Amino acid sequence: MATPPATAKPDLSSLRISDAKRVKESSSKRWIWIVLAVVLLGLVGAAAFAYRNRKVEVEVAAATRPATGPTGVLNASGYITPRRRATIAAKITGRVTGVYFDEGTRVTEGQLLATLDDSDARRALDSAKADRDSAQAAIADYEVQLKNAEIELRRSQQLLKEGVSTQQALDSATMAADSLRAKIALAKQQVVGAEARIREQQQNVDNCTIKAPFAGIVVSKDAQVGEMVSPISAGGGFTRTGIATIVDLHSNEVEVDVSEAYIAKVSNAQPVNAVLDAYPDWQIPGKVRTVIPTADRQKATVKVRISFTEPDHKELFDPAKDPRILPDMGVKVSFLETAPKTTDKEKKTPAVALVPQKAVRQENGSAYVFVIKGDILERRAVKTGEQRGSDIEILAGIPPDVQVVVGGPEPLHDGQSVQIQK
Repeated sequence: MATPPATAKPDLSSLRISDAKRVKESSSKRWIWIVLAVVLLGLVGAAAFAYRNRKVEVEVAAATRPATGPTGVLNASGYITPRRRATIAAKITGRVTGVYFDEGTRVTEGQLLATLDDSDARRALDSAKADRDSAQAAIADYEVQLKNAEIELRRSQQLLKEGVSTQQALDSATMAADSLRAKIALAKQQVVGAEARIREQQQNVDNCTIKAPFAGIVVSKDAQVGEMVSPISAGGGFTRTGIATIVDLHSNEVEVDVSEAYIAKVSNAQPVNAVLDAYPDWQIPGKVRTVIPTADRQKATVKVRISFTEPDHKELFDPAKDPRILPDMGVKVSFLETAPKTTDKEKKTPAVALVPQKAVRQENGSAYVFVIKGDILERRAVKTGEQRGSDIEILAGIPPDVQVVVGGPEPLHDGQSVQIQK
């Protein structure tokens, strides 16, 4: 029997992965990574370009035109203070029954402001008047009795001369007449005492009315109807010590604290310019009225009082004529020079503008500022002069009214794009 032929086995060794396919897959991956790297570099470059060219916020201020006339040698701040200011209080303790004013009320001297309960004082006044009337009535009775006693005395004297009456009867008549005269004198003195008590009680009644001691304006209403008031503190919160506070607007002046290190720059009658915080564009001329001859050791300052003057700095100005000047308003004062600082041989270059000191920058001994043109910074070299308070004079380099940078992120450079801080 013939043997069947053997089944052929497959040759697995002949199977191989194509090298071309492997190379193709590796090349695809490489291009993917190259594209990702390029995109990433592009994003980083765009972010860097945007960061470099972004608009930074800066704080700006306007260069101002310097004022003509005397320049300021010292700046100080203070308040409007009236020389005549009074808290009106009652002389006695009592309950308020009437208030006839309000804040802002203009009052005249002697005007009635408030009344207190005067019922007890009036009863005491009526009692004193009754005592006086009683004493006066007793005088009338004693005078009638004295007339009769004098008649009896003359009759006794006549009868004694005729020998009909005795000396004892005459003495009794004389004593009766003298006693009535003494009672009349006593009653008259009682009338005098009663009149004194009447005046005292009338004063107590008058003390129940509170009047304005001078003309002015009421700036504080401190009591209401029904409250108790007293000239001294009662130690609790239910008793008022004042009725109202009145100020005389005609006596308004400026009071400032000047550092004792600069008080030598201040002198009596020195001209000043005052600017109210509420009206920064209004310059009020004035002059130093007095320098208080004492210093505050805690604050190291000296008080200076300044009176308002007319624009020529000669005549006094009545602050009550202008309703904008109110007590306790904040005010800034610039003390002006009283004599020129330079001689004719040393002419001072006039300033063309004033800028805040923070706007001036230094580099290699040269001063410069950044001016904003649209939204681009422009560096300008400037020549500076003297300091005027928080500002500095610009003698050359920029005109007034331009916008200069006073604050912003550092460093800033010429041509940089910026935006103004709101």
